[in-house]
Amino acid sequence: MNWNKIKLTEDERAYSLYGKKLFGDKQFLEALNFHSPGIAAVRDKSGAYHIDSNGDPIYSNRYERTFGYYDNRATVQTKSGFIHIDVNGDFVHSIYYKWAGNYQENLCSTQDNEGHFHHIDLSGNRTYKENYRYVGDYRYGIACVMNQSGTWTHIDKVGKRIHSKEFNDIGVYHKGYATAKDNEGWFHIDKKGNPIYDFRFKTIEPFYNGRALVTLGTEKSLINELGQLIGLGEITGQ
Repeated sequence: MNWNKIKLTEDERAYSLYGKKLFGDKQFLEALNFHSPGIAAVRDKSGAYHIDSNGDPIYSNRYERTFGYYDNRATVQTKSGFIHIDVNGDFVHSIYYKWAGNYQENLCSTQDNEGHFHHIDLSGNRTYKENYRYVGDYRYGIACVMNQSGTWTHIDKVGKRIHSKEFNDIGVYHKGYATAKDNEGWFHIDKKGNPIYDFRFKTIEPFYNGRALVTLGTEKSLINELGQLIGLGEITGQ
């Protein structure tokens, strides 16, 4: 998380853009970037809250920490736990969580007071009954989740597994493929959870326009979607 900080005195800072103060003499100890709809999370001596593009508070409450708006929802941390507010500063549900992430694709990852992870919708309702050891953000309608056994799989927006496979580790789906790891190493899988080639690598990245960067032994290389080594460009010059 990157706070924009410019030193004014030993204990105060102003929200700034390229070193230029945005709000005249208004000063904040910390400030996050602006997020749609033009709101930023800040903190001053009164506590943490959100401001509009003029630097004015959008509500009167103060919190221990505030975070950016996503899907017109922001996560705030109180002494009772984490909870979500709308763009008017009103609570969108009544449940305080041990931890809560940011909304992505209208769903949010949360951890309840018993330590279980799951997702909630924009109204704060659970989207499935299962409890996980960890859940990630949704991307293109699919999220990575860690089962109670420690294995990983992928679920859709209603909590249904998109395939029956479980792995030691996984990544999000990107352009139809996800990264996955078994006892032999990393590889790519399709939407059915099947490997798209037989090789395993030490490290791996998602495909970018048909190529993925991998580590084979100690060497970096590129592969295509068939798992064939493409190699890297030759080093030229000094």
